[in-house]
Amino acid sequence: MIKIHLKSLALSLICVSVLSCKNNSTTTTSNTTVVPVNKDLFLKGGLAEAITIESRTLSDGTTADCYKIVVTSTPTDHDMGPWCPTNISDDASAGGIWLNDGKVYDVDGDFVKNLATFYNDDTWMLYDSETGQITKTKTKQQCLEAANPNVTEEYQNFCVECLPSFVGAVQHTYYIPVTPKKAKEIYTFSSRPGGPPPGAAEGRKRPEGRPDGPPPNHDNNNNSTTLPSDRGLAFNGVVFNAPAPVDNILEAYTLAPFDDAGGHINLNAGYHYHAATGVSKKVEQKDKHAAMIGYAFDGFGIFENSDANGKEYTDLDKARGHYDDVRGYHYHVDKAGNNNFINGLRGEYAQ
Repeated sequence: MIKIHLKSLALSLICVSVLSCKNNSTTTTSNTTVVPVNKDLFLKGGLAEAITIESRTLSDGTTADCYKIVVTSTPTDHDMGPWCPTNISDDASAGGIWLNDGKVYDVDGDFVKNLATFYNDDTWMLYDSETGQITKTKTKQQCLEAANPNVTEEYQNFCVECLPSFVGAVQHTYYIPVTPKKAKEIYTFSSRPGGPPPGAAEGRKRPEGRPDGPPPNHDNNNNSTTLPSDRGLAFNGVVFNAPAPVDNILEAYTLAPFDDAGGHINLNAGYHYHAATGVSKKVEQKDKHAAMIGYAFDGFGIFENSDANGKEYTDLDKARGHYDDVRGYHYHVDKAGNNNFINGLRGEYAQ
C-alpha cells in the first residue's frame, strides 16, 4: 500500500472561480466549499504528455476550462497481475481476486478447484483432474476468443488472463473541469454493467436474449445529455471503469479475475479498474477522513469507502457523494466486492 501524506492542506485545496482556477487557495461562499482539481496529484509516470487546459462544452451547454489529461493506462505505482493461478495447489500470491455478492475472494488454486461448489453448478471445471493444471488463456488470440461473450464451447471453462504484453501502446484522452460545477440534478449511471469483458473486441455482441447495457457515453434516462460510461481517473492515470459484465463472463463458464488492485486488461482499452482495493496512490487526510484516490469526470474528488477507522459513510446521496467544509462535495466509492465505484455524477462534465 502506498501512502502519500499532504505537506499541508494547501497542496490539495485550490481556489475556486466561476469557470476555472489558477491559484492555490480555497473559497467558501454561502457555506459551500468548492475545491478545484489539483492536477499535481496525478503521477507523471501515467501521463503520455503534460496536462494542459482547454475550453470545452459542458453537459449543461456552458463552456469551461478543463484539464486535458492524456494517459497511458499503465500504472507506475503498482504491478499489474497476476490474475489466474497455474495449478490448484497454488496459493493466493499466484492469482488475483474475484468479486461476488459484495465480497472479495482470493483466486487461488483452491478457489478454482471449488468453482462447481461455489456456483452450485457441476459444469464448472477449469482444471485437469489428474495434474491439477488450470486451463487458462496463454496467447492474445486465446484471450480474445475466451473473452468473447459468444464464446464457443472450445473456450468454455477457461480462466481468462489477458497480459500486458498482448496490448500495444495505449493512450486515452480525458477532459475534467478545472473547477467542478454542481448540476441541477444528479446524472445517474445505468445499473447494468456497461463495459465489455476483458479482451473483448469491438463489435462483439452479447448472447441472444441478454440485454445490452447503455451505449458508451449515454445515460440510462434516454435524454439528450450523454453520460460517460467510465467513472473517473485514479491518480496513476488508470480509469475507474463501469461495472464488469460478470453475468456474461459466468454464462460462458469462464472466470476473468481482477488483480489485487482491482484491475484487468481489455485488448482495446488496456488496463482499467473495476474495484478500489487500496493499492493505487492515495492522499491521506489529516482529519482521518477517507483517503482520496482520484477524480470523477465532473471534477469532484473520489475517496475511499471508509474512514481511517474503517467506518463507512451513511449520509451519501444516490451518486454516492456528500459534502463537508474541507473537501466540498465529493464521492466515496462502493465496497470493492460490489463491482462498482460511484452511481452517478453530481456535477457537469465535459462533452
